[in-house]
Amino acid sequence: MTNAVDVRAAPPRELLPRGPEQALPIHLLGRLIDWALVAAAAVMVSLVFFNVCVHAMGRDLAETTETCEFLMVWVTFLGGASIIRRSGHMTITEFLDKLDDRRRRVADLAVQLLALAVLAILFRNGLLIVETNWSNMLTVLQISMSWQYMPLSVGSGASMIFVAYDIYQILQGKSREERYGADE
Repeated sequence: MTNAVDVRAAPPRELLPRGPEQALPIHLLGRLIDWALVAAAAVMVSLVFFNVCVHAMGRDLAETTETCEFLMVWVTFLGGASIIRRSGHMTITEFLDKLDDRRRRVADLAVQLLALAVLAILFRNGLLIVETNWSNMLTVLQISMSWQYMPLSVGSGASMIFVAYDIYQILQGKSREERYGADE
């Protein structure tokens, strides 16, 4: 008798686990961000591979490097929003875990309100940076530098939506486990 596992019987695992049910607009925004991240990563991998091949022939395409740098900024801020949606950022919960349910929700609410305030500042300042850089151009791609600064506001705006949704759920009395699922 063997202890082999029939992999055909196991349900397929999602690349990015969905977690507890979310409101449809939140879920759709999250999936849009996730797929934008996948697409950007695929483009970056392809461009780097192409540039390595070209470099092996003694050439270099500056466009690929600047495009990957451009995409990396977008991936950074959209990735931050994606992980905020899942409450996946590193947290120190040594004291929070000792609180009863009501006090834990109050603490979570305070943390999320602070996060919302910081994100609002980032969003506003990002818009100001975008506004002032429309006439500046990226050296190689010759597109406005505002497109490279825009992810700060886009990522912060999406993060604000996810945090505001979490605040709504906290005010509805949902525990952390109900909002994000049990920790694995």
